[in-house]
Amino acid sequence: MTADLSDVPEELRDAVAAALTAAEVGDGHLAVQVVHPDRIRELNREYRGLNQATDVLAFPVDGTREAIGPRELGDVAVCPQECSNVREAVVHGVLHLCGFDHEVDDGEMMALQARAMADLD
Repeated sequence: MTADLSDVPEELRDAVAAALTAAEVGDGHLAVQVVHPDRIRELNREYRGLNQATDVLAFPVDGTREAIGPRELGDVAVCPQECSNVREAVVHGVLHLCGFDHEVDDGEMMALQARAMADLD
């Protein structure tokens, strides 16, 4: 099986695929939406209680790396106006969908992010 990237803008599919490869996630569905700063501020306020724009937000569905069978990974919202590198922000968001959390791991997620970005270059 392969990941369903039909709901990912074509120009960001390579970044999503690199993140999934780094995370060793071979299948599942996810969506990426490119949003305006006002929208990402609204989402950040609603879901994180922070009334400010941000670069990327991830909304995981399955929430575990141990899911069996095809997964519904979730959604990523990315705001290009808030990013220094949109593709890196997308990689970051997708890794969160795959169950990684840089706030509690020992650098694992950021190492995967670096690996994915190196694969893109």
